[in-house]
Amino acid sequence: QVQLVESGGGLVQPGGSLRLSCVASTVIFRLYDMGWYRQAPGKQRELVAVITSSAGTNYADSVKGRFTISRDNAKNTVYLQMNSLKPEDTAVYYCNAERTATLARYWGQGTQVTVSS
Repeated sequence: QVQLVESGGGLVQPGGSLRLSCVASTVIFRLYDMGWYRQAPGKQRELVAVITSSAGTNYADSVKGRFTISRDNAKNTVYLQMNSLKPEDTAVYYCNAERTATLARYWGQGTQVTVSS
């Protein structure tokens, strides 16, 4: 079992920035593909960004050019740098860890991001 703990959410004005962090409780963090998802009220959970075990990245079209996902395998941590935030980015953001070889999939508890003036 892998535990994921997110932090860094909060209230920010439109145009502002936030950095989310997610720490994973596994010694084989480097083998996991890590992702950030979000879920707004009344909407389905959607993929925001993913970074593979080999550091390849992919982003939702709605965040390309504004968000950056990165990972630090020495710290078992994945980050989501969010710039130029918009009100429509308001959601609960969830960290996800997946390992294709074992079909393992884990979720964090979520962190609230609110973009409002």
